[in-house]
Amino acid sequence: MRHRKAGRILGRNASHRLALFRNLSRALITHESIRTTNAKAKELRPFIEKLITLAKKGALADDGTPAGKAKALHYRRQAMAILGPTHGTGVYDKAGEPATEKTADTVLKKLFNVIGPRFKERPGGYTRIMKLHYRRLGDAGEVSVIEMLKEGETKVVRTKEGASAPAPAPVTTG
Repeated sequence: MRHRKAGRILGRNASHRLALFRNLSRALITHESIRTTNAKAKELRPFIEKLITLAKKGALADDGTPAGKAKALHYRRQAMAILGPTHGTGVYDKAGEPATEKTADTVLKKLFNVIGPRFKERPGGYTRIMKLHYRRLGDAGEVSVIEMLKEGETKVVRTKEGASAPAPAPVTTG
């Protein structure tokens, strides 16, 4: 029985799941929006939120002092450890040539120089998952888009129009 076991297995062993989350998070940081299955998107969200929180802490810590720079470097190294190595992954550019710049460097630069400062004032909830109305061809898996919020974007609170509860009927005794 799987009582009190957190997280989805996603039909993979632990190392394959970690590789999946690393690849999805690299793609999300690079493109800021990706399309994947609902289960993968729901599992990716806490993984990527931790990375963005590290980038945010790095942006807040880097105040120009040596201690601040050391702390920012510490957060960058923690994020690098989570994202993992990318050597030997066979990354190619659009022309089919091996990529000249390492993927990890570009992803970390974008994470710490663009995304981290964007969410400096936000206490959490950096991503949004939107379910799409179609299913994936082949296995009919539910498809979602997970994306990062834009600058200054807030959560949309939906209210039902005219959904106020009816007034309670007066109670008569007698």
